[in-house]
Amino acid sequence: MTDTQAPRPGATSRVRLWVILGLVGLAVAIAAWVWLGNAGQAKECPVQAEDAAAIDMAAVGELAALNGTGEGRGYAAMAFKDAAGTAMTIADFKGKALLVNFWASWCVPCREEMPALDALATKYNSDAFMVLPVNLDIGEGGLEKAQAFLDENNFNNLPLYADNTFAAFERLKQQAVAIGLPATLVLDENGCELAVLQGPAHWDTPDGEAVIEKLLELGV
Repeated sequence: MTDTQAPRPGATSRVRLWVILGLVGLAVAIAAWVWLGNAGQAKECPVQAEDAAAIDMAAVGELAALNGTGEGRGYAAMAFKDAAGTAMTIADFKGKALLVNFWASWCVPCREEMPALDALATKYNSDAFMVLPVNLDIGEGGLEKAQAFLDENNFNNLPLYADNTFAAFERLKQQAVAIGLPATLVLDENGCELAVLQGPAHWDTPDGEAVIEKLLELGV
């Protein structure tokens, strides 16, 4: 029979200290990663607090969930493809304020929101503004399913753009901009974020149109 040797009094304290220091170091590293990521993103666009606040004030009633941001996040390089498979980015629409809506044909709230977006596009799409839907159906036949949904419902003012890599939306999730579908970004003419909406909205109501009118009034 062997005797069990008790740990030395100072050993346990030193182990506990190293564990605590390790956890603190990990927390600092995570905080630094988040801060650097946000700081790097902020360099893409100027902070537009006043314009974002104006949109936030206009977002009432049916659009009360729209959150004015204007924190400097930019999406000019965000990539997707058109219906023909041509690679595009938000920068291709430079000069237009954009309502970028992320949707999927399997997403019930997305499908329910589409008529309102089509009506909004019918009324407001112009040289100054555009509703830009980005489909996120992935896997075999995803693009065909999305196009079929648009065609079956005669959404003639909602062209098909798609990101079957899901990379664009993953960025939004990583930056805590959006967590689910549908999600909508309100961007200025340079692709800079002014407001974010998580979830569907009745864009074709007076409340929805008031937000677009304010966006156009700002001339961003």
